Amino acid sequence: MMRHLTLAALLGAPLALTGCGDDDSDSPSDELNLTNVEKVLQTNVQLALAAYSDSVDTVAELSDAILQFEANPSEANLIAAKRAWLVAREPYGQTEVFRFRLSPIDSTNYADEDGPEGDINAWPLGEALIDYVQVAAPDFDTDQIGVTQHSTPVNGGQAIDADFAASNPAENIIGNLDITIDLDLLANTATAEDEHDVISGYHAIEFLLWGQDLNNAGAPTNGQDRETAVKVWDADQLATGGQRPLEDFTDPVLGPRRFAYLKVAVTKLLADLTQVKEGWDAGGAYREAFLQVDSQEDAKQRLAEILTGMGTLSEGELAGERMQIAFSANSQEDEHSCFSDNTHRDIWLDAEGIKNSFIGVYAGFDRDLDGIDDDATNAAWGYSLQDLLIDSGHSDLAERFQAALAQTEAGYMAIDASARNGQPFDVLIQDTSSTAVADTIRALNAQSAIITEIAAVWDLGTVVDPEASACDTTTPSAECP
Repeated sequence: MMRHLTLAALLGAPLALTGCGDDDSDSPSDELNLTNVEKVLQTNVQLALAAYSDSVDTVAELSDAILQFEANPSEANLIAAKRAWLVAREPYGQTEVFRFRLSPIDSTNYADEDGPEGDINAWPLGEALIDYVQVAAPDFDTDQIGVTQHSTPVNGGQAIDADFAASNPAENIIGNLDITIDLDLLANTATAEDEHDVISGYHAIEFLLWGQDLNNAGAPTNGQDRETAVKVWDADQLATGGQRPLEDFTDPVLGPRRFAYLKVAVTKLLADLTQVKEGWDAGGAYREAFLQVDSQEDAKQRLAEILTGMGTLSEGELAGERMQIAFSANSQEDEHSCFSDNTHRDIWLDAEGIKNSFIGVYAGFDRDLDGIDDDATNAAWGYSLQDLLIDSGHSDLAERFQAALAQTEAGYMAIDASARNGQPFDVLIQDTSSTAVADTIRALNAQSAIITEIAAVWDLGTVVDPEASACDTTTPSAECP
């Protein structure tokens, strides 16, 4: 299933690296206050740089935890590596709002869709390409763990289905000792049309640390018994998901290969995120072009980019691709973090990022995993879209959007609370009458409609692509074509 949305229809003309627009001095002076727009852009840049800086730093900490785990493969160090992965997700989730606008995450030259996002955060994972899997319908059948095509040496690049995976448990990257685990191998990620051959990024690391989310007896779940897969971790009440045993890492033959994969994957992830951060940093080509506003046309283009990230993430990506597909089909594999059962945080953080962009605040991230941002080392704030609306005489629209954000917040907080009490997202989706999930999908749809209204105020064009998702997010229980 596709997990990356087309940008061309959303953004129109690509962002020019020179940042120079046509002289538009004859435009009415009351269309947009260019000084205020520039302040919005400065704040947007600072929020992005702060969140990506924290993302880089926490992945560096994850790398350290993996090295410590390799040096001393104990249960305590496996838990520490898992915790480091969970912490690393906290700032990254808040960066998703900076996608869909040909920014450094989606583009290397700010014109083509060739950025590293697919290598960083794509899913569903091609876990049968990476390591052994258990198979059983419906949660782990061919449509769940199968790979239609891929560019790895596994099975000679031919398709992997549930029967093949069950009959050939060693025919994967870890089990096939002839396959070299290096950066060149992990570059062959998300090459298939359905992108189900993902082998790099956060979720590859997640799978290797957690393994599949099986029931308490170590057998596959059947689509209706996922309560038996739930475990609670520490006093934080975090659902732990998969149950990969420590023995997978102490095995004298395959243990070193799993560590090798973890190290290559985290090295690549850190390099990819650093590349993205540099595009937002002082002197970065994207930053320099984005901040250059010489005309009404420039101002509208830049605001459209910000609102496109907010609107497309709200409706097409989060409400549709990340929530409704899994919810309407009761599909555990289609939840975002299906191995760690951390999807409740993915939802929260994506939505929080949208709010951040509107109010002009990045408060930091949740380091102790209690649901409260407590690491404010790189906190940033400034003049916001909300301020621009108010100063432009549209306080009513700003208030309505704040109310919509509050409605969404109530929904994702309910999902988060449920997970902390032992019912994570994959349990909630067993029942399509689940109010927390359905209400959040509808709230995201409603807030995207107001984002469209905001864009109309300044004649910015389409900022919520109706083709971004096949889901009808007004009806959360309706399956997505």
